[in-house]
Amino acid sequence: MSLILVTGATAGVGLATVESLVEDGHDVVLHARHPGRVEGVAVAEKVEAMVCGDLADPAQVARMAAQAEEIGRFDAVIHNAGVIDGPDVFAVNVVAPYLLTALMTPPVRWIGLSSSMHRGGSRDLSGLDLDDSSGATSAYSTSKLLLTTLAMALADSIPETAVHAVDPGWVPTRMGGPGATDSLQEAHPTQTWLATADLARIQPRTGGYWHHRRTQRPHPATLDPEFRADVIRLLGEHTGHTLPAT
Repeated sequence: MSLILVTGATAGVGLATVESLVEDGHDVVLHARHPGRVEGVAVAEKVEAMVCGDLADPAQVARMAAQAEEIGRFDAVIHNAGVIDGPDVFAVNVVAPYLLTALMTPPVRWIGLSSSMHRGGSRDLSGLDLDDSSGATSAYSTSKLLLTTLAMALADSIPETAVHAVDPGWVPTRMGGPGATDSLQEAHPTQTWLATADLARIQPRTGGYWHHRRTQRPHPATLDPEFRADVIRLLGEHTGHTLPAT
């Protein structure tokens, strides 16, 4: 039995992840943007706890991290929450995972939801406004490139934590839209497996980029030490917080 935090867990892939983990007997902490988001979510009555906060607001992310810290050290944190457009793409998709990581005790396992679209992201960080993505071209792709880079950097810098990025596919959720061509039923099993399986059965143990339980090669920039350092520096300067020391 594991203690697992899932962000963005009241709908879509996040909700399916929570339902699967609860069914398997794990203690799940469900994150919702606000308490009203769990109305009608049946599994909310079966989770270990709930934490609330708007991931676009750093102050609320900090309060959420404090709530989570009171619960204890997590066996896994699944950074599932994401938005595809609007002004908060960078804030939700990459700044919030970074800030939660900086403010919380490192979990045993860290899993971030990426996207195949990260391969179309820009590695030009000059002039990137992490506070407002509304004017950025391909902001979603770039946010997922940064998130995947964060995962690869963490895999090196926090070796005691098993860190992975997951591409769940293009699935018909509220974010993916009705035209999505991949299966919603296949979108969550990889991250639940990474969060709970015997670590000896997961190869690589850390630093993997996964799609449907198979590793793939991510964008080359994510494996570039200089780009990784630039991304971590950008996020640290933006948030005013540094990651846990190695």
